[in-house]
Amino acid sequence: MEGLETCCGQANLTISCFADEREALLELKRSFVDDSHRLQSWTGKDCCGWKGVECSRKTGHVVKLDLHNPVIIDYDSFYNDADYAENYSRSCVGGEVSPSLVNLTRLVYLDLSSNNFSYGEIPRFMGSLKNLRYLKLSVARFGGKVPPYLGNLSSLEYLDLSDFWTNRLTSDSLSWISSLPSLKYLNLSGVNLGQSDDWMYGINMLPSLVDLNLSNCLVRRIPPLEYYNFTSLVSLDLQWNSINSTLPPWISNITGLLALRLDGNEFYGYIPDSFKKLTSLRQLGLSSNFLGSSFPSPVLSMINLSYLDLYNNKFRGSIPSNITSLCSLELINFSTNRFSGEIPNLGTDFYGCLTNLQYIQLSYNSFEGPVPESFGTLSSLIELDISNNLCSGNIPTNVGQLRRLKKLRLNKNSLSGMISELHFAQHTVLSELSMSSNSLVFNVSSRWVPPFQLQTIKLDSCVLGPEFPLWLQTQTKVKELGISNASISDSLPDWFEKIYSHVHFLDLSRNRISGKLPKFEKSNITDRRLVFRSNNFVGPLVPLPSDVHFLDVSDNSLAGNISIPEATNLTVQFLLLSNNFFTGEIPTSLCQMKVLWILDISSNLLTGKIPDCFGDIQSLSMLDLSDNNMNGAIPSSLSSLTNLNSLRLHNNNFEGKLPLLQDSMFLTILDLGRNNLNDVIPTWIGENLTSFKFLNLQSNKLHGDIPPSICLLEELQMLNLAGNDISGKIPHCFGNLTGMNIDHYQYEYLEVDLDYGGSIADFIKGVERRYTKTLPFLVSIDLSNNNISGQIPGELMNLSKLLNLNMSRNHLQGRVPENIGDLKALESLDLSWNDISGPVPYSLSSLTYLSHLNLSYNKFSGRVPTGNQLQTLNDPSIYIGNSELCGAPLPNACPGDLPFPKTDEDTDDTEHNHDRSSEEWDLVSRSGCWEFVAFCISRSHGVMHFFIS
Repeated sequence: MEGLETCCGQANLTISCFADEREALLELKRSFVDDSHRLQSWTGKDCCGWKGVECSRKTGHVVKLDLHNPVIIDYDSFYNDADYAENYSRSCVGGEVSPSLVNLTRLVYLDLSSNNFSYGEIPRFMGSLKNLRYLKLSVARFGGKVPPYLGNLSSLEYLDLSDFWTNRLTSDSLSWISSLPSLKYLNLSGVNLGQSDDWMYGINMLPSLVDLNLSNCLVRRIPPLEYYNFTSLVSLDLQWNSINSTLPPWISNITGLLALRLDGNEFYGYIPDSFKKLTSLRQLGLSSNFLGSSFPSPVLSMINLSYLDLYNNKFRGSIPSNITSLCSLELINFSTNRFSGEIPNLGTDFYGCLTNLQYIQLSYNSFEGPVPESFGTLSSLIELDISNNLCSGNIPTNVGQLRRLKKLRLNKNSLSGMISELHFAQHTVLSELSMSSNSLVFNVSSRWVPPFQLQTIKLDSCVLGPEFPLWLQTQTKVKELGISNASISDSLPDWFEKIYSHVHFLDLSRNRISGKLPKFEKSNITDRRLVFRSNNFVGPLVPLPSDVHFLDVSDNSLAGNISIPEATNLTVQFLLLSNNFFTGEIPTSLCQMKVLWILDISSNLLTGKIPDCFGDIQSLSMLDLSDNNMNGAIPSSLSSLTNLNSLRLHNNNFEGKLPLLQDSMFLTILDLGRNNLNDVIPTWIGENLTSFKFLNLQSNKLHGDIPPSICLLEELQMLNLAGNDISGKIPHCFGNLTGMNIDHYQYEYLEVDLDYGGSIADFIKGVERRYTKTLPFLVSIDLSNNNISGQIPGELMNLSKLLNLNMSRNHLQGRVPENIGDLKALESLDLSWNDISGPVPYSLSSLTYLSHLNLSYNKFSGRVPTGNQLQTLNDPSIYIGNSELCGAPLPNACPGDLPFPKTDEDTDDTEHNHDRSSEEWDLVSRSGCWEFVAFCISRSHGVMHFFIS
């Protein structure tokens, strides 16, 4: 700092430090926990030579104490890199801060940042260091309340209490800040100011303040002020708070502002026109707010902008072409908005001044048209991201001239054409290549050696085959490789296993790759994902490296017993083995995988029983053993799986009682259909488990009544009890199943991808359909093939979102409720093979989505209703077996039907005339009962017919 003169390291120094200050430092050392031995130099008499200690040249007093952690803290690395986190933690100083610190009376500079003081409070005595001008305690893991005694440090110019271990420090009031008139830099990022409504008033008393950072402080509002005293601000950072308001207009008065970061709040409305006065602004961050309108014109006046971030707002319309007048731009991020139109030409060939542009981020909008060829002239470009748009046409080859380009993201557009070696000619530093989900064909030589070494390759749904791409052999640093659905019909080459053994993410799915699964070595990560689904792999399941988090080998031709050696060392959370030819019994070694979340071994040839030890896998959320040849009782130990979300044992030979799952409070899917279970439907299904959405118990040996407790399942949207021996009546309270009365596309259902464990089969329109990603839209009741009696409850007509209703082959009696037309979403209705009587309700004709109807073999009577959707359901078998029904499409006419008189003109069009006559008479005859009509006029082929009744 200015004015701070030290004597450390000076060869002509003749004095050592003062004894009382040396003793104060030694006392401080004794109060610390220093496992890294960073203070081992603190020995001897000359404390001015100790590491981190500096003394004044003039007086010899200790003036600077810098004990910051030499390992630079990085949030992402700390939580995602175990080696980094361990190295950082090992180098921390901890313990307590000794009060002896106050004996360093001339101390001007104190830095304890990036250490670990275990969330102890900031010592109050620090307020006694009155000469202190620089105080940095950032990321030192202090906790509790910020001591207002820091307001005694009247000489303080720099104060940093920030911490990304969020909100451990709190402050109810910032009034003490006003006592620091010399303060130029204030960073309270991460300090909880949620209860400090006066924060603005204290800061407003700091006329010298240049840099203010209150990001992530839980600030809820910006209080109004009559005047603003901190117009000297150069940098203002209020990111990641909850300020729900329009943008503060007073900001435009701080005309010397160079950096303005307001990201991650709840600002709404538009950017005020007054912001065009901020002509000195170099950084503008407004991402992750609710700002709208067309492209904000005030931005175009900020001629010195180098950083412009509008990510994740509601801006719409096109990008004006004169954005190219902002010649200093280095980064533009307009991703995740509602921009449309063509991407403007930003290249230097057109306007000549964007020579510094390094980052173009335009993803998740609705841009259309071609990729501008001018992009190829932006020689400073490091990242180009136009993914998730509607861009079309070819990719210009001059993109290959961008020598500094590191990330190229063009995935999820409508791009087409050939990709050649010219597209990558100068890409010597390219690390990410993402072109997935386009219609691109790679046309490169088999001898091509790319100039780059990629870390991320995403080419899913591009045409790379039929041979396995040989250029991948040259890429030895890849961490992520996605080439699913790439038209590859080949075996894995010999080199693949060696080069990609340490890959973090691998997706080869939906190709025709043959041969055996590759073997992989352990890497230094903990969440490796390997996806081989939907190929032609054969042979056994290979041993898994212990760092695999996700393994999907489903839908292949793997065979043999399932062998999981050294399961106790595995960290697999997703294990997907379905649709193969695995045989034998499930190995008990699976029970040793204590972090297993999803286990899917469905559609194999497994035999034997479910291991009783499955109840020990407490993390298990989804278990799918359906479509095998397993038998025996379902073990009672499954009742201990309290995290279970989905249990599918469909189509096996399980017998005995239903499993007791009353403690599985998160259970959403229970599919035990097509087994030999012999039990009554337990009442705990509704009384204990209220999260049920999909319940399938079809084709077992269940008996007894449907318990009214089922009606407590307010979120239930699929109930299948078909093919059992259930008796009694349908509970009237079925009308309380409100999960069948809401629009399910508005809701999130499962906490995991529905592709993995969240699927179910149901008979809809007479055909068995499997629902995976569309599972939230399955709304169905199937009670068919039972011994249910009584009438159809009128309350069922409340289920307005029901898609499928099947009550066929029971003993139902009485009439169908006349208001069945209230089931507006109904697509399939089957009431066949019952004893239902009375007319077919005319309201059926109002069901515009109905495409499958079966009312056969009942006791319906009267005329078949017509009109609207029923006109398309003209198959007589819909109504067969109802001897008292008449009218089209049945061949028997209703009593009283009078044929039209034939004329010579009618003889060649008898069928047409009959259809018209039936329609006209339907106006005066419904449900087989004639209504009195004075007369009816029909016009047919120009002839007027009069009918008197």
